Amino acid sequence: MKFTPRSETTRQFIIESVANLMNRQGYAGTSITDLEKATGLTKGSIYGNFENKEQIAYAVFDYNLLRLRQAINNAMEKSDTYKDKLLANIAVYYGSMDSSGGGCPMMNTAVEADDTHEGLRKRAADGLLRWKQDLVTVIEKGIAANEFKKDTDAQKTALTIIALIEGAILIGKATQNPVFLDIILTTAKETVQGISLH
Repeated sequence: MKFTPRSETTRQFIIESVANLMNRQGYAGTSITDLEKATGLTKGSIYGNFENKEQIAYAVFDYNLLRLRQAINNAMEKSDTYKDKLLANIAVYYGSMDSSGGGCPMMNTAVEADDTHEGLRKRAADGLLRWKQDLVTVIEKGIAANEFKKDTDAQKTALTIIALIEGAILIGKATQNPVFLDIILTTAKETVQGISLH
């Protein structure tokens, strides 16, 4: 029999209430007691709206990824040139160590789930691949608009930008040194400058 949540409103409330907590603590590190405290709901109310903790983790990851994608898209929409759109992608991550949200959901989930939870690993991978494709599209449009060098490898550049951003967060958070985050994000900006004609 197919599981049907009791209330879409309560379901959304649960997702939003535990989004930052699960992003920080991860799937394995978040207990049902943590979920009860974060929502103020009983175990019965929570599981009346989700089949199990795994389904909560999937919904929370999707919600956190959507919030991140919206922040990036909002930053890009305010940019007039393709170069500025790429730089806006990077700018979103400045100060990400101070965020109460717990950092990048793709990296957090990928690091936790790569060897332990295939469903979550796949979601993180899909998020990264969508981000890569978004960047490739911006780069290709920038080449067509004569903003970027004609011989720019869009795939390689997109992956390099993502690797630098994710590496910046990882090193910054692991060392608790925001200076490292800024140094590596500056290198990501230099990557964009390196393909630019202007």
